[in-house]
Amino acid sequence: MTQIRNAQVADADVLVELLAQLDYSAAGFIKEKIRALLGHPDAVLLVAEQEGAVRGFISLHFIPQIALAGDFCRVSYFCVDSRQTSQGIGKQLLEHAEKLAKERSCDRMELHCHSRRLRSHQFYERQDYEDSPKYFMKKLG
Repeated sequence: MTQIRNAQVADADVLVELLAQLDYSAAGFIKEKIRALLGHPDAVLLVAEQEGAVRGFISLHFIPQIALAGDFCRVSYFCVDSRQTSQGIGKQLLEHAEKLAKERSCDRMELHCHSRRLRSHQFYERQDYEDSPKYFMKKLG
């Protein structure tokens, strides 16, 4: 059975491992980032746990909209351990995130998923997410 709970600083090592599966190296600052997310009123960091082990996580940000009645929830990072995929963990995490978003008056979910992550695209399409092809980014500093 999968339990979804708020992340804790004690989850840092496993989150570093999961982020590495997404090609991110967060080892030097992960604890600081977890603390910041846990203390932020418009952010939620959740983990999925099975048999006492973290199998995945999702990071959410709730963003008010000035021009639209509803707000939106952005999924900033989302990963299920590559050894645990296709077991429903990701679906459970995403459904839990959507429930939280509705509770916070969000009328949509948004996420960015790199073009190289084809299996992730298929997963999102099965969850009724639609492709929104424009995404612009500028690195600062």
